[in-house]
Amino acid sequence: MKTKINLLKNIEDQNDIRWLLFWLIGIQVLLVWDKLFLNAPAFKLLEKAFLNSFVIGFFVILFSIILAWGIINISYKLRSNNNSTGFYILTFIINLIRSIPQILGVLIGYIILTIILNDEIFKNEISVLIFIAFIISIFVFLELYDELEARIEHYKKSDFYPAMLVCGISEYRIINYEILFKNSIANIFHKLLSLFGVALFLQCSIDFIVSVGLSNDVSLSNFPITLGGLLAKMDSKQDILALGKTITDPLYFFNLFFKHLQGISVAFVIVFTLLSIFKISNGFVKRISR
Repeated sequence: MKTKINLLKNIEDQNDIRWLLFWLIGIQVLLVWDKLFLNAPAFKLLEKAFLNSFVIGFFVILFSIILAWGIINISYKLRSNNNSTGFYILTFIINLIRSIPQILGVLIGYIILTIILNDEIFKNEISVLIFIAFIISIFVFLELYDELEARIEHYKKSDFYPAMLVCGISEYRIINYEILFKNSIANIFHKLLSLFGVALFLQCSIDFIVSVGLSNDVSLSNFPITLGGLLAKMDSKQDILALGKTITDPLYFFNLFFKHLQGISVAFVIVFTLLSIFKISNGFVKRISR
């Protein structure tokens, strides 16, 4: 009996790992199904959109780490040098970014990107993906920045921080190594998981809005295909609308998985990935808090 209880407890403690495996298996099953029943051009579009969206998410995390870590160090450097002017300017910039709604800020960034693409400044697709990731990271990195600030302030209130200062350890080492690296990696990783979900949601939302509302400009600018952009295509929208037909004709439900795979697959990937990230993130924070 005790063995069963311990086994159930271990399974519950590893809820994040279970959801990660569940997501990986679910995506693999979807890809195999699409490979069998989705036409080749649509399948290639789905693969490319999936890859592009996750490349953007990866670079959002990378840029967010650089921005948050960089501003934390600049901020403490300005404070230690009693540079109140520089500190107030930095605080003003942070508050200005914080005051702009994320979705509005990213949309403005996309307008700038459209102008850049019309001028043919970017010569390859990866440059566009990296630029999109940088735009998104500007408006989401503050979530990581706030987490880092909270961790530093937490340790500053304890005996940990002044004791190390008395021992002659530099403030730079205390903040970056002792606090952020040695004692906050789990918290940072949890926040990065959440940022990936936020980045995916913003990216899909803006791509869908731009693709639907500014379709002529988008085709001229040659935006790379993403999950949001693929969902906005006419074929995908018709596939999603086919869901409504199942209300009056329930037997038509089975046709969705053969005749309307593109839109259904894209919608499933977006929703399933966001749900999985939420579950993985929550499971991870519960496990590390025990």
